[in-house]
Amino acid sequence: MKFLFIFLQVAIDEKLKNAPDSSYQTGIIIGSFVPFVLLVGIAYYMYYRSKNRKDLE
Repeated sequence: MKFLFIFLQVAIDEKLKNAPDSSYQTGIIIGSFVPFVLLVGIAYYMYYRSKNRKDLE
């Protein structure tokens, strides 16, 4: 598992240092948060659906 984690790490600070302009930097920051936001959204959706199941009554 640690082997896979090493490949998934992204050097955001290195990308920001080599960014050609500020709009590229903004894109990098937004792009780094999108996967986290999607996972939180999916987790909330799954929680909401399981909380409101009618067959558990």
